Amino acid sequence: MKPIFEVSPVLKITNLLLLVTSAFLPSENASSLATAADGAGAKPNIVFLFADDQNTYSVGCYGNKDVQTPNMDQLAREGVLFDRHYNTTAICMASRANVFTGMYEYKTGCNFNHGDMKSKVWEKSYPVLLREAGYLTAFAGKFGIVVEGKGLCEDDFDFWGGSPGQTEYATVKNKSMRKYAEKYPHSTLSYGAFGQDVIRESVKQKKPFCLSISFKAPHKPATPDPRFNEIYAGKKFTKPQNFGRQFGEHLSPQSKAGRQYPRFTEWNYDTDYDGEMAKYHQQVYGIDVAIGMIRDQLREQNVADNTVVIYTSDNGYICGSHGYGSKVLPMEESARVPLMIYDPRSPLNGQQIRCEQLTGNIDIGPTILDIAGLSPPVNMDGKSLLGLLQNPNEGGHEQLAFINTWGAVPTTSLTCLTKRYKYTYWWYGDKTMSPAEELFDLQSDPLELTNLAISSDSASLLEAMRQRYDQELAKWNQQAVNYNDYQRYGKLFDRTIPLSSKKVK
Repeated sequence: MKPIFEVSPVLKITNLLLLVTSAFLPSENASSLATAADGAGAKPNIVFLFADDQNTYSVGCYGNKDVQTPNMDQLAREGVLFDRHYNTTAICMASRANVFTGMYEYKTGCNFNHGDMKSKVWEKSYPVLLREAGYLTAFAGKFGIVVEGKGLCEDDFDFWGGSPGQTEYATVKNKSMRKYAEKYPHSTLSYGAFGQDVIRESVKQKKPFCLSISFKAPHKPATPDPRFNEIYAGKKFTKPQNFGRQFGEHLSPQSKAGRQYPRFTEWNYDTDYDGEMAKYHQQVYGIDVAIGMIRDQLREQNVADNTVVIYTSDNGYICGSHGYGSKVLPMEESARVPLMIYDPRSPLNGQQIRCEQLTGNIDIGPTILDIAGLSPPVNMDGKSLLGLLQNPNEGGHEQLAFINTWGAVPTTSLTCLTKRYKYTYWWYGDKTMSPAEELFDLQSDPLELTNLAISSDSASLLEAMRQRYDQELAKWNQQAVNYNDYQRYGKLFDRTIPLSSKKVK
């Protein structure tokens, strides 16, 4: 682990003394302190906040000095910031299914061009299980999935502010949120107001609550809230060190066959980087303000000390790195996302800790259930992250799968991530390209500028990562649902089967 910012020696000593003192308290005193800390024995409240298309480069605490994200930075300072958090599928519908269910895409059976979620899968989602356990549940924003026979599942929540499809930036166009439209015409802050109302009402009812908000921002088409136009007016932004087409020549031709490659120019990253990023960061700033609204209300209602706050994004965003745009692909800017968790019970609070263990969006569901004192169903692939809030050096995953089964056929692929390396097998081939491999050392090469798969010096490492990849593919073949076209990918992604034996639709 490493600190987000430098921590003063006085703060370090103070925290150490507190931890040592608590360890030697008599059990009665320790119990009474725990009761005081968790709100007189009440179950913890949960606030889960979810951005849409936000990369790590958009947040100050992840190293970008050009942006203003004071509430996100404060959440990271007060809690724990996760440096290696990935979405196991980097596109909104599938990623949201991952989060709700704690399962990989091939088990949720849910993505664009594949099909909707089955009701039997939804029945084991964290919102359903929490409500069964006595929590008040609330949802607002982009629900992102459809459940067969249930639609958007409004009846499974006590408070509803969700909308179908991509939702709208104009609050008045989101039917369930129209009452906020006059004061908050842009949807981002309307979700902050919704959150405030849920907190107040839940406190009145004296019940624990789980508030889930999925912001539309900063999803394109870029539509920032005009009240924040001055924040980045005329701002010049520092480009990432891997920005531009010259840093993408070594990447697979398969990755250039989808819409992500032309969007580098279509979305003007090449000609108007500052203008595009000003809009993008302004939208993120709106989310930051909404976070402040919600956390202020937690403090006003005296429940901040018994509320866990989680903030992350459904996928990252490639804003010109390697000469690409958008998401979906396994590169860092697309797959890796911000994650900050503040749990008032954590001994790490205030120490500005960065957790470097490997975590994924499939961990969110199990974590939320663990906060509520519930064991995750055995079908969940993820792990609770609460242990990392006690000891950030132990836990997480040894490896994760990254999946793309959407979009242009050549871009469909399976990736294996470990704590240090990333291996992708690009299975597709035709007259213009052959199947390819990519292997990156994310410790020494976080910008993914050197493909080790083509280096003879990396032969043993490449073979080791191939074996790990095969382990992930074996899970796919054993566990993939038998509907919505997931079975055939077990063959397409198999690197031992010749291309001539694979049927391309």
